[in-house]
Amino acid sequence: LHNHGFWRPKPLLDTARFTPSFNSWHRKNHQNSQALWKHEAVQKYLETLNKEYQQVSHQLSADSLNDFEQRTLRRRCADLSPIAAAFQEIKEAEREIKELEAMCTELDSRDEKQLLQLALEEKESLDKKMNVLCRKLFQLLVPKEKYDRSPVILEVTAGRTTGGDICQQFTKEMFEMYQNYADYKCWTFDIVNYTPAEIGGLHHAAAHISGENVYRHLKYEGGTHRVQRIPETGMSSRMQRIHTGTMSVIVLPQPEEVDVKVDPKDLRIDTFRAKGAGGQHVNKTDSAVRIVHLPTGLAVECQQERSQQLNKEIALRTLRAKLYQQVLEKQLSQEQSARKLQLGTRAQSERIRTYNFTQDRVTDHRISYDARNIKEILSGKEALDKLINRLLEFAEIEAVTQYLENLQALEGGG
Repeated sequence: LHNHGFWRPKPLLDTARFTPSFNSWHRKNHQNSQALWKHEAVQKYLETLNKEYQQVSHQLSADSLNDFEQRTLRRRCADLSPIAAAFQEIKEAEREIKELEAMCTELDSRDEKQLLQLALEEKESLDKKMNVLCRKLFQLLVPKEKYDRSPVILEVTAGRTTGGDICQQFTKEMFEMYQNYADYKCWTFDIVNYTPAEIGGLHHAAAHISGENVYRHLKYEGGTHRVQRIPETGMSSRMQRIHTGTMSVIVLPQPEEVDVKVDPKDLRIDTFRAKGAGGQHVNKTDSAVRIVHLPTGLAVECQQERSQQLNKEIALRTLRAKLYQQVLEKQLSQEQSARKLQLGTRAQSERIRTYNFTQDRVTDHRISYDARNIKEILSGKEALDKLINRLLEFAEIEAVTQYLENLQALEGGG
C-alpha cells in the first residue's frame, strides 16, 4: 500500500499533543472558521486529503487487492469521504460568493439599487452559510475527545471575599444557570450535594448531568469565575461600592466504565443529617453520606436520596470519577502534554470569566469575548449556549492551527 502513495498510518488530524489550551490564542490571526479556511497551509492540507480520497476511491475498484487491503482502504475512504464532501461544498459556496461579488460590482456601476440590495442580502446569507460549512469541516478534522459524550459531575464552590455574601449568592446563581442550561439542552440534572449559606446563598453544590455530548459542552466551564457587583444590602450598597468575589467550577467526566479499584480499607464513611430543602426526612435521619479516600484525602458527599445506601452508591461513583481524573492528569503530565484539563484549582490567576454587573457585561478572558446582558447569560439558555459554542469553535480553530504549525515545523526540519 505504501507503493500506491496514499497509505497514511496516522489518523487524519492527530491533535493528542496539541489539544487547545487557549494559552496561546492571542498570538493567532484567525478569528473564525472562515478566516482559517483561507490560510494557505489549511488549503494545502485539505487539497492533499481531497486528492488522497480520489486515489483511495480509484484504488478500491482494483481487482488486485486482497481482503486486508480492501478493508484498510474502505476504512480510510470512510474517514476521508465526509471531509472531501465538505471541502467540495465550501468550494462551491466560495464560487457562488465570487459570482455575487462580481454581480454587485456590475449592479453598482449601473446604479441598480434595488437589485443590488437583493444581491447583497443573498451574499450575506451565503457568508453565514460559508462560516457554518467551515465550522463543520473543522469539526470533522478535529478528533472527538474520548469523553465528549460522557455525563459529568459538575461542582460549584464559593470563594472568599471581604464583601460578605456576594460569593455565596453568585455561586447559587451560577449553579441555577447550569441547571437551567441542562434543561435548555434537554439533559438530566440530578443534585448530588447542596450546602446552602446562611443568607440565601450557596457554599457548595454538586450535580450529575447526563445527556447528549454533556462533557463536550461543559469541559471549558471549569475554572475560576469572577463577579463584580454592588451588594444589595449593607453599607456597600448605600455607598454604591463595587465588590469583587469569585467562585469555582469543576467539571469531571464520568465515563460509563471507570476502571479504578478502590479498597474498602482505604475508605472512611461517615453519615450525617441532610441540610437544606429536601422534604420531611431532612434533619430527622442520617441519610447523607460522606466518603473520605484516606490515601489521597479526597472527600465526597451525597445527600440526594432519602436512602443512605443509594447516597453511598452515588458518592462511591463520584469518588471513582475523581480518582480516575487524577490518573488522567498524571498520564498527561508524564507525556508533557500541552493541554491542561479544565478542572480549575480555584487560584485567582486562573480566572476564566468575569461577570461585571455594573457594566452588564460578561467577559471570557481566554478568547477575549464580551457578551452583554448578564441576566440572559445567567438564565442558562440561548445566550449561554452561544458563548459556549464560541468557545468550542475557538478551541477547534486553535487545534487545527497548532497541528498545522507543528506539521510545518516538521516539514521544515524544525
